[in-house]
Amino acid sequence: MIDKREIIDTATAMGLTPHVVEKDYVLGWLLWGIRNHRAVGERWAFKGGTCLKKCFFETYRFSEDLDFTLDDPSHVDERFLISVFSEVTERIHEETGIEFPPDARRFDVYENPRGRPSCQARVGYRGPVSPRGRNVPRIKFDLTADERVVLPPVQSDVFHPYSDEPEGGIVIRSYAYEEAFGEKVRALAERARPRDLYDVINLFRNDEARPAAAVLLDVLGQKCAFKGIGVPVFAGLEPQRALLEGNWDQMLAHQLPVLPPFAAFWAELPVFFEWLRGGIAPSIPAAYVGAAGERTLRERTMRLPLTGRAQSYLEVIRFAASNRLCVDLRYQRSTRRIEPYSLRLTKEGNIILHAHNRDKDEPRSYRVDRVEGANVTGESFIPRFAIELTPAGPLGIAPTRRGGGVGAALRGLAITRPPRARGSRGRSRSTIRSELTYVYQCAICGKRFSRKKRIRSLNPHNGKDGFPCAGRHAVMVDMRL
Repeated sequence: MIDKREIIDTATAMGLTPHVVEKDYVLGWLLWGIRNHRAVGERWAFKGGTCLKKCFFETYRFSEDLDFTLDDPSHVDERFLISVFSEVTERIHEETGIEFPPDARRFDVYENPRGRPSCQARVGYRGPVSPRGRNVPRIKFDLTADERVVLPPVQSDVFHPYSDEPEGGIVIRSYAYEEAFGEKVRALAERARPRDLYDVINLFRNDEARPAAAVLLDVLGQKCAFKGIGVPVFAGLEPQRALLEGNWDQMLAHQLPVLPPFAAFWAELPVFFEWLRGGIAPSIPAAYVGAAGERTLRERTMRLPLTGRAQSYLEVIRFAASNRLCVDLRYQRSTRRIEPYSLRLTKEGNIILHAHNRDKDEPRSYRVDRVEGANVTGESFIPRFAIELTPAGPLGIAPTRRGGGVGAALRGLAITRPPRARGSRGRSRSTIRSELTYVYQCAICGKRFSRKKRIRSLNPHNGKDGFPCAGRHAVMVDMRL
């Protein structure tokens, strides 16, 4: 288990309470435990807002729940779940030291609106900053076995930015990105909660990860038909505006370093529905034009050769960029308000933040190692340039060439970036490992390397331009048999 200081430092850097960060930390290990459980690891599919945060976009809102769709309806059984969670939490405790008091667990099996059993569970824990008394924090689980899953689940890497990340990382069987997106749109229409509006617009804003409108509409249509509701339109949500706005602060503020203004998200909702129904997507601004020879840095975890403070400031800036919020940047003993756009590596080896200075109304660039502080503001902005501070997109999937329309094609999806190896039926794990080739990419220069074994860092190497590169962090981008 990591120490209390790491939780507090992360919370301070992100502008969150230590208990929110601690819960995120425990969520990561619970996903590890579930994925490695013999009975449920290959039968439960992770979904919901926490899935978006932990599997697709790490600059997302923090979440508190773990939602799963279960392939096997017999798993929705109190005795079975008590046994599973006892084994899962015991193994996590052995691995990390996180405590899960048995008397702080509860499993409520109930009949859902479709007349089928579902379960809401609560699992208590004691982490690095949890109180030592009887009142421990709890994580809620929503477990259903009769949801309509349109696309085949995928194996997703879990974002666990803590020093005790297990070797090889954490993976989980999850909904495909398009499925998670469609589920959020359906949820927005069905229950009109602020977090659903936040999620839908945040996903829509990620231009490079945005699926084809026809694909999303097909997924959404099947999910709405299963729930017995119509496919949502903007006019149908307009009566819910007052309720959404009234609950915006209460239901979202604790999950974000700074709460973006409601109006900025509501204003994009009609644009989203116009695109979904076959309209033209919003134009994407051109990229920021920097100096010749600069390389754009868009690694998922963005672990760069920076000091602890510079790294924490960078995470604050990345969050602000993904939420279209201005940053008060402390630089050279003065503070200036900026719109953050891009992170680049110069020929000289400096990491530069390209931004627009709101005070002077002009583009400016800042060396990240010289940043003295960064605070997210509540002031939103409309991008003047392409925002390149978020990752280039989540795990990609592409339809096969099978016929039968969008829905039929999607049911035969091919993964374009295979997951970490977890064995395969018909061949032993050792055979598969001997045939695998791991492809890693340097986080700085982008050069790729093929290896027969997993590695944690790169050896000294020259970049694509032939000059020595300072990058050592290895990012696995492909895996081939």
